[in-house]
Amino acid sequence: MKLIFASNNKNKIKEIKNQLPDSIEILSLEDIGCMVDIPETATTIEGNALIKADYIKRHYGFNCFADDSGLEVEALAGAPGVYSARYAGEEKNDQANNDKLLRELADQPNRKANFKTVIALHYNGEQHLFTGIIEGEILQKEQGTGGFGYDPLFQAEGMTKSFAELTLEEKNAVSHRGKAVAQLVAFLKHKED
Repeated sequence: MKLIFASNNKNKIKEIKNQLPDSIEILSLEDIGCMVDIPETATTIEGNALIKADYIKRHYGFNCFADDSGLEVEALAGAPGVYSARYAGEEKNDQANNDKLLRELADQPNRKANFKTVIALHYNGEQHLFTGIIEGEILQKEQGTGGFGYDPLFQAEGMTKSFAELTLEEKNAVSHRGKAVAQLVAFLKHKED
């Protein structure tokens, strides 16, 4: 089975490929010659995932999926949320985003947050959504050098390490994206049977 993953984010592609069985081949946007930066104009994480999947289905006709993720911080009324990648500006700079988040929470005792991923799948004329959420908190300073995005600042409930201190396998076992991908894989395996 071949599926287009509507992304050129090499970190996301690596995380997702790591979870998929060998029977499912993932192609990136680059692999199909799509160099368009698909606009993410929705006001929700679900909406952005759907926009990206719909674009690929409409323009290329392939079975495909797209994801969108966001960090939702309780003390910031759910921000940065759908704007997580662009929190500090349009250039999507992870370090600038992390620095801004730490500034925003500098005097805030409530550091509860969650990561949320929604995967939108177009498969043989059907559309499906898979959602993964992980609860946790924002650390006082960055810890670890792995992962990407807000990983050095996010510590999941019940863990003693940030996402950036976990191996890829450890992160995938508990993360928001890992949970959503597990649902996607279960669905696709059922379709293969």
